[in-house]
Amino acid sequence: MDYRYLPHINSPADLRQLQRNELPAVAAELRDYMIATVAKVGGHLGSSLGAVELTLALHYSLQAPRDKIVWDVGHQAYGHKILTGRRDRFPTLRQYGGISGFPVRDESPYDTFNVAHACTSISAALGMCVARDLAQEDYHVAAVIGDAGLTGGLALEGLNHAGHLKRRMMVILNDNEMSIAPNVGAIAGYLNRIVHGQAYLRVKEEIEQMVAAVPRLGPRLVRLARDLVDAAKTLIIPGLVFEELGYEYIGPVNGHNIDALLDALDKAKRHGGPVLLHVVTRKGKGYPLAERLPSKYHGVTAFDVSTGAFQKAPPQAPSYTSVFGQTMCQLAERDERIVAITAAMPDGTGLTEFGKQFPGRFYDVGIAEQHAVTFSAGLATQGLRPVAAIYSTFLQRAYDQIIHDVCLMNLPVTFALDRGGIVGADGPTHNGLYDLAYLTAAPNMTVMAPKDENELRHMLYTATQHGAPIALRYPRGAGQGVALDGELRRLEIGRAEILREGPDGAILALGSMVPPCLAAAERLAQEGLSLTVINARFAKPLDEELITVLAAEKPFLVTAEEGTLAGGFGALVGALLHDRRIPVSILRIGVPDRIIPHGSPQLLHAKYGLDADGVAEKIRVFAQQPGSELAGARRTTHKTGLRGAV
Repeated sequence: MDYRYLPHINSPADLRQLQRNELPAVAAELRDYMIATVAKVGGHLGSSLGAVELTLALHYSLQAPRDKIVWDVGHQAYGHKILTGRRDRFPTLRQYGGISGFPVRDESPYDTFNVAHACTSISAALGMCVARDLAQEDYHVAAVIGDAGLTGGLALEGLNHAGHLKRRMMVILNDNEMSIAPNVGAIAGYLNRIVHGQAYLRVKEEIEQMVAAVPRLGPRLVRLARDLVDAAKTLIIPGLVFEELGYEYIGPVNGHNIDALLDALDKAKRHGGPVLLHVVTRKGKGYPLAERLPSKYHGVTAFDVSTGAFQKAPPQAPSYTSVFGQTMCQLAERDERIVAITAAMPDGTGLTEFGKQFPGRFYDVGIAEQHAVTFSAGLATQGLRPVAAIYSTFLQRAYDQIIHDVCLMNLPVTFALDRGGIVGADGPTHNGLYDLAYLTAAPNMTVMAPKDENELRHMLYTATQHGAPIALRYPRGAGQGVALDGELRRLEIGRAEILREGPDGAILALGSMVPPCLAAAERLAQEGLSLTVINARFAKPLDEELITVLAAEKPFLVTAEEGTLAGGFGALVGALLHDRRIPVSILRIGVPDRIIPHGSPQLLHAKYGLDADGVAEKIRVFAQQPGSELAGARRTTHKTGLRGAV
């Protein structure tokens, strides 16, 4: 496609130089550029395609960055990035050193708030409104939130407070009836009734047909009738909860009609208090495959635009996610107490098949992690064994519920934490780096991580049979390709596994760090440094007996984890030995206490020394430091007195 407009739009000010009737052509170019770019680099496609006209209308109507546009999640903000001076950098999307897939304040003055987790926009926008009024300034603030995001507790809290304060602000509800999976819940049903309200639509259609037949005056009367019907809709649409909450409700508006959007925004700007503008869009708009399969094209890898076929990766082992889902189905067949819960991520957590096989024992609660945890706690009080499958990064949102509603009552809730560790292109907001630190601090909680997909199965079985809170964290992506045992077995809580023995030191590796640590140990053995390698399995409780024996026998210990070093597994091992007054040199390998950028997991693992090369080099340097017991020491290969492998 030859772009007539896009090459000349370097800011919203350039966009506002165009005539309104030129904006549909800009929308077509924006969609084409977005599709062509994301097809090469991957990204969140469907939501941004659906928000193209809305994005154009917002930047045409408002005076950003003076006026503030606060995006929710950010999945819908690709058009915003392209129009705000990042068109030429858009091909670097989500790549290391490139632009983020989400709005980031440090990236652009047009990005007013860092986002990536849903439900934050209304609260943040309200804070900006109050700050504006305290400073006696005058600018507009618009929070753009999806219908899925509106189900979250934080969004409803913000909606409630904004309605109470009566500050001048706009809440733009982008209603496409989707989150990643189809929306669930009463609010989704309510919005659907508004959009498809038969009484409203029928009366509007009948009035327009009548007045259109009037000679000469028909078209003018149609426009007047539309205004009258819109004004009377409060009497026709049942409920209108938003009006009761203190908002001026405008809509529903066709989110792909730029003129209608601009007219609605003009009306919203004139209102002196909170306005809720209800915009109806189609996820994936403009790319037929994305319209037909919105879940599939929500977040995509590189694909062929003409066919929609994704580029095939080399054959890999089954993913941890798929093995988890298969094992859940297997366990549910044997144990009727098992119930699965997800927070709007049935596909992402691997529970889609479970939902098909056991619909009465599967609950998608929407974007509501806090509710998911307390709901699980309620199930557990009545003898069920709920498994709450929530990404590591999203479970952070329910920390209070984990402690108060699960751990303090010592309830048998299993937390299946997918995406534990570095996840890649989605970056800082999605890296699951803090679960080991925040979960091991919770009383009564057991925390474990498998070395491979086979051990994941045994850990999941162990968790569902455990009579107390337990968390199982595992990485994104393919497993190790190991054979899967036919029979599941319970693991002894707090017992590690000896994988390799050597006299010169010991590596305590947790979860995804076991394979690179084993590979590093093999390389170092060829250099004359023979190390014991332990599959720690549990971050809490630690295998205190084994760790203290290792500390007494070995010149040094290494801990390795794909999580933050601040308060993580290594810190717990160090605290244990400190409390036991056992002097030992410890090298802690993990993620440093800093924000980890977006980029491929392989690149980031190498950057922070979490791959086999990095682990080997860190140990090599540590062992050769002046004062090290190994510096110049004779290395032997005899067996130590460790207990047998578990």
